[in-house]
Amino acid sequence: MAQISVWLMAGAMLCSIPAGALEGDILWIQRGDNLRVFNLLRQLQRTHSHLCLGDRNNFTFPWNRGIVTEIHKTQCTCLHHQMLLQMFTLFSAQRSLAAWDHTLLSQLLSSLHHGLEHLEHLQEREGEDHACPKVGILVRKYFQRIHNYLRGKNYSACAWEVVRVEMTVRIAIMYQSSRESQPTQNYILW
Repeated sequence: MAQISVWLMAGAMLCSIPAGALEGDILWIQRGDNLRVFNLLRQLQRTHSHLCLGDRNNFTFPWNRGIVTEIHKTQCTCLHHQMLLQMFTLFSAQRSLAAWDHTLLSQLLSSLHHGLEHLEHLQEREGEDHACPKVGILVRKYFQRIHNYLRGKNYSACAWEVVRVEMTVRIAIMYQSSRESQPTQNYILW
């Protein structure tokens, strides 16, 4: 008799868990991808950041955290895709291969590629515009400033460290914004 009541209680509990929307599950996956990229970027550090304070640069990221949250509500997939695509291009460049630990860089590129594949599949399923011209232009200009900075610093170790920190901050903002744009009770975490 005790076993039957335990099974009935377990069934009732499973039925009462909110399933959440598909969008919620997708955002949870994006947050997971962002967190993985964030952790790998942190592990890539080879030069102490305090040694590179003189090399810091303001790349003028086009959005602050609040605007990124608003973009997440309207063009979330597009912003993520553009950022991950540009990061993948940046870190897969030949000059990047010389700057980082190859194992960690390979893991980072793999995580970025996985995130891109997921977002491309999501864009196709949602019928979202792949081009997203306004977001795409701003993101590409931002990354062009980063490329110009690296070139101007002759791809020095400190220049790469400044860029690594910049990318870590941007991924953290995207991660935090995706957390703020959706209520957490919509997610099932097994």
